[in-house]
Amino acid sequence: QVQLTESGGGLVQAGDSLRLSCAIATDTERMSVVAWFRRRPGTERELVASVWWSQGTPYYAESVQGRAFIGRDKDNMLVSLLLNDLKPEDTAVYYCGARVVGGTSYAFWGRGTQVTVSS
Repeated sequence: QVQLTESGGGLVQAGDSLRLSCAIATDTERMSVVAWFRRRPGTERELVASVWWSQGTPYYAESVQGRAFIGRDKDNMLVSLLLNDLKPEDTAVYYCGARVVGGTSYAFWGRGTQVTVSS
């Protein structure tokens, strides 16, 4: 099993930066990919950014390209997402998701953290 715990959300103003963290707890699984998703009001969950655990290779959705930076700390089992120049349309619940080695989908999820960007 894998437990994911998000932190770092809050209420910010447009143009601000915010760092989200995902703490990963597992005794048995090895990470393959860890990602940040978000669900904006009235929309479905969407991928924001992901990082390959082994190589650290990032991927960013077009909506955050150039404003987001994802990183992983393998020793401390943390994945962070830095969002710069936040916009009101970034308002969402942000979720951490993990795909383990041998898995084919994001099978593990955190409970989410709310990010609200005021204009």
